[in-house]
Amino acid sequence: MSHNSSATTLSRPVISTRTSTGIWWGLLGVVAFSFTVPLTRVAVEGLSPLFIGAGRAVVAAILAALALGITRQRLPRGTQWLRLAVVAGGIVAGFPLLTTFALTSTSASHGAVVIAILPAATATVAVIRGRERPRLLFWILTAVGVVAAIVFALVQSGGFGSLHWADLLLLGAVIAAAVGYAEGGLLARELGAWQTISWALVVAAPVMALLTLWSLGSGMPNGTPVQWLSFAYLGVVSMFLGFFAWYRGLAIGPMAQVSQIQLVQPVLTIAWAGLLLGESMTLTTVVGGLAVIACAGAAVRVRLRK
Repeated sequence: MSHNSSATTLSRPVISTRTSTGIWWGLLGVVAFSFTVPLTRVAVEGLSPLFIGAGRAVVAAILAALALGITRQRLPRGTQWLRLAVVAGGIVAGFPLLTTFALTSTSASHGAVVIAILPAATATVAVIRGRERPRLLFWILTAVGVVAAIVFALVQSGGFGSLHWADLLLLGAVIAAAVGYAEGGLLARELGAWQTISWALVVAAPVMALLTLWSLGSGMPNGTPVQWLSFAYLGVVSMFLGFFAWYRGLAIGPMAQVSQIQLVQPVLTIAWAGLLLGESMTLTTVVGGLAVIACAGAAVRVRLRK
């Protein structure tokens, strides 16, 4: 056959192999993270929240130090250490500790809906940090998403004026993670993707180790095998290996497409909460989750099309 024959003509794929690979790696990271809230809820039934929040970071820091040492990564320089401290404060200390304490008194599905504004919050911090000037629609959608999350929290807490302290902790966790993600994204361009989270874990290790020892002041934790397995997952996967897949996906890119996969995380989290914890899927949870996810997704897309 000639090279012009229709029988031998290869159609150009709609999505390139490289793009597809980046999306699959990103999805793998999101799936890994989606178990974090339900398994934290399992762990807090038998282990102290301080031990879980700090101890998981210590476990991850040990793995990070080994990875950095084995691969002989160069040391960060100058202000990079300060920026790593910001990342560490946000996603190594702030988010894990705040969500763990919050989940001692609220359901995993409830937490997932409030945390669903994280993509929009991260985009907002990135806009401020990068001195971007997005369209007014971006700010409107972001504000609507925040309002939707707060209204959802108020409704499930018993109405206006009765916002539970756990909801305030969850909102604080979102802010902490957004700052950590945005600064980490910028720093990853200089140090590398997985290297950034690894150095952040190492930077936070001394403080998190002290908090872990403090949590042991009243005696060694006495959890069930399932609770210890949940803790192990939080330290090894949620705090370390999950970031390998997530940042690899972002590195392969396109980052704009891969980053939006994070919007499916609350959906997966709510599903795992129902399957693993037997939490009921109420209409309020479904509607609230969809509203927050829709606003977050729209805000991120508006920013990306700026």
